[in-house]
Amino acid sequence: MFNIILFGPPGSGKGTQSEKLIAAYGLKHLSTGDLLRTEIANKTPLGIEAKTIMDKGQLVPDEVVVGMISSALENNPQAKGFLFDGFPRTTAQSEALDKLLQLKNTEIGVVLAMDVSEEELVKRLLNRGLTSGRSDDTNETVIRARIKEYQDKTTVVANYYSQFNKVVHLKGEGTVEEIFSSLCSEIDKRMSN
Repeated sequence: MFNIILFGPPGSGKGTQSEKLIAAYGLKHLSTGDLLRTEIANKTPLGIEAKTIMDKGQLVPDEVVVGMISSALENNPQAKGFLFDGFPRTTAQSEALDKLLQLKNTEIGVVLAMDVSEEELVKRLLNRGLTSGRSDDTNETVIRARIKEYQDKTTVVANYYSQFNKVVHLKGEGTVEEIFSSLCSEIDKRMSN
């Protein structure tokens, strides 16, 4: 089993690249954003609570996210590996994920960190907001708050996995194919080891 964390700020292209990586490597996609959006769309109590938090540009509490990930791992015992998208976002989540994976006799193979400038992120998200139906993609102030929240809280995840020599920083700007090619190159290097 080969597990990947795809890491990057809102608007960095994680969703686009996740789809391509899943197709190329036969991985199971675990996007906490998608899991949360499903809860919101279904208007579950969790979804309503999550929407209120997300609309303020804040992150959903760890215990909610970790519980969803644990269930997803249990529901896919035959997976070739998982691509974690939008998770973990904190050191505590990173440690919890490592413990969960250890119980399954596996680990994170690589953390791919997509680096994109703030101005490019704002431009991408406002553009996505025109068609996504996501209220958090239409307000530049909320977008900048999400980017700051990401920078303040989630860069610690890269620091956490750096101690295990698992983090690779990649340029998240350029064509979709150029970015995909650089991601695959890094995955292939580690899978062959």
